[in-house]
Amino acid sequence: MKLFDKIAFGGGCHWCTEAVFQSLKGVHKVEQGFVASDGENDSFSEAVIVHFDQSEIALKDLTAIHLHTHKSTSDHSMRSKYRSAIYYFTEEDNLASTQILIELQVDFDKSIITKVLPFKAFKASDKLFHEYYYNNKEKPFCKTYIAPKLKLLLTKFSENVKDTVSATVNA
Repeated sequence: MKLFDKIAFGGGCHWCTEAVFQSLKGVHKVEQGFVASDGENDSFSEAVIVHFDQSEIALKDLTAIHLHTHKSTSDHSMRSKYRSAIYYFTEEDNLASTQILIELQVDFDKSIITKVLPFKAFKASDKLFHEYYYNNKEKPFCKTYIAPKLKLLLTKFSENVKDTVSATVNA
């Protein structure tokens, strides 16, 4: 069995974040739930752990997609529930993620608020909510909040999107 790299992302609703990363080539597993870091970020916040193959999709591409599919420049009042973060598992990913954020800042008019934080703990969400979008595409929440993010993927990051996503979003 092949071992994949992993990184965790938090920023918005984990139903949305899960659907975004499940839609990408090179992503082999997405764990939806809550992640905690340390210090002032030790509370659990909605996030996903993304298992991916760097020979199919780069960490920089995953990070760019993450930044463009949630409010990565907005320090809104719900940040304790929806912390904008990249949670790293290795020091190498800490350094790479920090550098990637610096490089991607040019894509945004406002400052990126996303933090690079050490991963400390994970609590999976209830299985009832796993693969939420792909099991509930017709629900108003999915049509209102998740489908537009997937359409953005198809427009801005089409080379990274699985072939099946277009038919799903445009159905």
